[in-house]
Amino acid sequence: MTTDGFTTCLWFDGQAEEAAHFYVSVFKNSSIGEVARYPEGAPQPVGSVLTVEFTANGHRFLALNGGPEFKFTEAVSFMVFCENQEEIDYYWSKLTEGGEPGPCGWLKDRYGLSWQVVPDRLQAMVTDPDPAKSARVMKAFMAMSKFDLAALDRAYAGE
Repeated sequence: MTTDGFTTCLWFDGQAEEAAHFYVSVFKNSSIGEVARYPEGAPQPVGSVLTVEFTANGHRFLALNGGPEFKFTEAVSFMVFCENQEEIDYYWSKLTEGGEPGPCGWLKDRYGLSWQVVPDRLQAMVTDPDPAKSARVMKAFMAMSKFDLAALDRAYAGE
């Protein structure tokens, strides 16, 4: 792994390799990189996975088997911007498999990591200079779990 730019480190309790393979299977432009193993004298069994480098959708990650001390919270989430309903449905289905849906496009995956699966034009809709359009879109999406792009478009249009 190169040291330039950003790499997101994700702390797991024994599922780092499994999680890396899962994320690589979900996102395009993804691959597994180097796998490091615990050496003798380390806090985990010799030869067990310490870290897995992987790229998901072009973003670099390091999955770390650090132990049970830390858990993911909703305070940090990854946003997946989707062009159409097909993409929203795909990512929602894949990421909630074994996880749980939440409100307003949020979900937790099977590892407890939070994601937001959102239409790429949502920000433009909620920041529209016409306050009535923005309010209608906000009201519509606040009642949703997985985003329904057609319903958001209808709210935006005032239908």
